Amino acid sequence: MSAGIDHLPGPRTEPAATVAPLAGFTVAVTAARRADELAALLRRKGAEVVCAPALRIVPLSDDQRLAAASRRLIHDPVDIVVATTGIGFRGWVEACETWGQAEPLIASMARSRLIARGPKAKGAIRAAGLTEEWSPPSESSAEVLDYLLSTGVEGLRVAVQLHGEPLPDFCAALRMAGAEVVEVPIYRWTTPEDVGALDRLIDGVTGGGIDAVTFTSAPAAAGLLARSATTGTQPHLVNALRRDVLAMCVGPVTARPLMAHDIPTVWPARARIGAQVRKLTEELPDRFPELPVAGHRMRLRGHAVLLDGVVRPLSPALMRVLRELARRPGQVRDRADLLASLGGEADAHAVETAVARLRTALGDPKIIQTVVKRGYRLALDNGDCPTSGA
Repeated sequence: MSAGIDHLPGPRTEPAATVAPLAGFTVAVTAARRADELAALLRRKGAEVVCAPALRIVPLSDDQRLAAASRRLIHDPVDIVVATTGIGFRGWVEACETWGQAEPLIASMARSRLIARGPKAKGAIRAAGLTEEWSPPSESSAEVLDYLLSTGVEGLRVAVQLHGEPLPDFCAALRMAGAEVVEVPIYRWTTPEDVGALDRLIDGVTGGGIDAVTFTSAPAAAGLLARSATTGTQPHLVNALRRDVLAMCVGPVTARPLMAHDIPTVWPARARIGAQVRKLTEELPDRFPELPVAGHRMRLRGHAVLLDGVVRPLSPALMRVLRELARRPGQVRDRADLLASLGGEADAHAVETAVARLRTALGDPKIIQTVVKRGYRLALDNGDCPTSGA
């Protein structure tokens, strides 16, 4: 076997009618919470999944700052309580239960106006036997701030439940409007316990082994960028996310750390992981155009090719050669370009070997044409051009 040619997996095909929308793609999960649920949804859609939490959630149930803030609200109820996350609000009540202060805290909140940042926070408020005054449909802190400022906060005391990291702009705006702000830290984000998994994820993104990365929180996106900065790989990571790898966020708030680096991001209309997965199944396949070649319809995917509705897995080396041919479909690619795609260890016969194995794997040797003394080309059907969409 020539150096640089990976072992080709055994045949594994699927009829067109049952091909899963993400079959042939590798998707990364950076979530610390509900990672198993998200991974299961992605696998159900056919994706291969790589899980590497980009952060770790540290509860502050024994933290003196949380205990002190809770006692302060119990003894001197505030006018407004802002719940920013469902898990955070529930964690707050659960922590107070360990101190025997849950009932007095809830009784104190019952005298306050309760604002929920979104449906999850609203659900946590109601689970505690309380009722919210208002909640935006978008889960946007900006909309919550606009609502509070429009109703007026001057002279009022406002408790803000933090969601992992400070909200300096939010709290500062309330203070500038004349409010006294009590910050309630429920939990914080920190470096994940297994940074090795995160480093391998970054290597996969930068090395072309991952097709999409999912983000379910802004701290996860920030954590991935921060780890890449620590390891000196951030320029390569950002470049990959700008060009080749889809950054799929659960919502616009989650996308902000990525957008600050000019990374294109996509998110669903509703900030739910189910909607996020559905949006991914729409967006990711459409990034790969369909090619009409030698009477077939071919669409490249991350580690497979969809040929006439059948998924044909390819080894990484063969996938790189096919991707190089598909970069300019119908045009001749010389042997030097194809050899470069196989890596520095490939020998002089590696291109011929790879093309022969590709023809076998694709099931029709006419798909790749030999142009004597020049190289190889995909046999693009005359008059046709690549199209996107299924």
